[in-house]
Amino acid sequence: MARMREPGNVMGKRIFDLVMAAMLAPFCALALLGAALAVKLTSPGPVLHMSSRVGRHKVIFKMPKLRTMWVDTPQQATHLLENPEQRLTPVGAFLRKTSLDEVPQLYSVFTGDMSFVGPRPALFNQDDLVALREEKGVNSLAPGITGWAQINGRDEISIPEKVALDEYYLKNQSIWLDLKILALTVTNVLFAKGVKH
Repeated sequence: MARMREPGNVMGKRIFDLVMAAMLAPFCALALLGAALAVKLTSPGPVLHMSSRVGRHKVIFKMPKLRTMWVDTPQQATHLLENPEQRLTPVGAFLRKTSLDEVPQLYSVFTGDMSFVGPRPALFNQDDLVALREEKGVNSLAPGITGWAQINGRDEISIPEKVALDEYYLKNQSIWLDLKILALTVTNVLFAKGVKH
């Protein structure tokens, strides 16, 4: 199978994303509705949090997530927050451990801002992560709902380790690697592997 990084396969990956998103949308709708209701009933504020993220070629886009933290939480990476557990809403920890908070990102796949598999999009102010990804060429990839780094540590690895894994994905993309990442993502979600907050 040809590598996905080659121009001729960019469209193939896009078609794969659209077909998979269309197939998953009906199954995710009920879970999303229940999770959204839980967010609304347990904390004041909007159900969705529109996070400013760095997309392909460093273009900023709005990535939707179910809100898992109180509305006055600063816009920064969770691991940089002081006492992040205290920032979580009553259902926030559950939504994060089950990755239900990520389900609205199907919308970003439909719009083309994201792919199912790719490096997780950095926050707009994660300058160190963005700069290191730029050095390694990783910013040329569309960000993903899941990725090689997510199944190899997620919240447990450092930024240089994360970028090294992102670079591995950049150099070794294929439909088979994407399918492996998606399969392992399901396993990791079931066991909440690599989730700290």
